[in-house]
Amino acid sequence: MTRGLRSILLSLMMLCAGLAAPARAEVVVSFYSHDFGDRFPHAFIVLKGKVDATGEMVDANYGFTATSVSPAILFGAVKGEVQTSKPGYVAKSDRQFDVTVDDATYALLMAKVTEWRERKQPSYSLNKFNCVHFVMELAEVAGLKVNRKSKFFKKPKSFLIEVKGLNPQLG
Repeated sequence: MTRGLRSILLSLMMLCAGLAAPARAEVVVSFYSHDFGDRFPHAFIVLKGKVDATGEMVDANYGFTATSVSPAILFGAVKGEVQTSKPGYVAKSDRQFDVTVDDATYALLMAKVTEWRERKQPSYSLNKFNCVHFVMELAEVAGLKVNRKSKFFKKPKSFLIEVKGLNPQLG
């Protein structure tokens, strides 16, 4: 067998071995906004997929909001919480874009969710720590560029459109 033919056969065998390898499992993070209304949060993420290292199936969503919506949120910090929304709420919301993350980034996202969940109370501030700030930090963890001086911290959809504009790879 000639050296050239041996090289071609070896390349073909490697290609076939690569095709037979199992698909890499990943988690898709979808960034959502919900038009203002009496339901909260107005910005949140949905995670779906499979963690490669453990085989864990992921199907969850997280947003940050005040535990009780009252006029008090207009005057200062109030008690806040990381919240999971029901499927109907997610379905009525607008998915702005998706990012696929690897296991390490998924772990960092979950650590950030836990960090917000365990914040000292009162933890919700309309001007400093609202649902958009929460989603902004998660977008950063997912590797996206964000505008930390955005004028859209009270406009979830506009903020996420701005993030999309800062990250041309999102299409």
